[in-house]
Amino acid sequence: MIWIRRLLVLALVALVLIQFIPINKNEGGYESLEPFLKETKPTAEVAVLLKRACYDCHSDQTAYPWYAHVAPASFYLDEHIQNAKQRLNFSEWEQYSAKRKNRKLNQIIEALAHKTMPLESYKLIHTEAQLDAAQIEVLLNWATTARLNYLGAALPQ
Repeated sequence: MIWIRRLLVLALVALVLIQFIPINKNEGGYESLEPFLKETKPTAEVAVLLKRACYDCHSDQTAYPWYAHVAPASFYLDEHIQNAKQRLNFSEWEQYSAKRKNRKLNQIIEALAHKTMPLESYKLIHTEAQLDAAQIEVLLNWATTARLNYLGAALPQ
């Protein structure tokens, strides 16, 4: 019985101590999205949908929930965001080549068509990120139109 008490005290101490391990917050500001918005020209509706369903993980601007300040949840969120930004970071859009932009827009189209984005785990907590069929269609139309700017780069030379 005494070993259980000691284990619980040790676990509590460890939980308190890990609160002091910082994570790098993803709070670069929405101005980093300007090149992406200028180039892809989303409508007001599309811009709202992107902000609600995509930017938290796929840009340098994340609206952190309260639990993001509590370890170990903060570690999970940080890892999730870093992985998402490796795949697509709207804040780095101007650094992508035209060929890569074409590929990223095509991946957005595929993810929306197969309903693999936003992730189910994200939508559980962020109910505003759930997209209905009409919203998915709006995003698909936008991405398809935006992709036309880069199709020439995707063709073999």
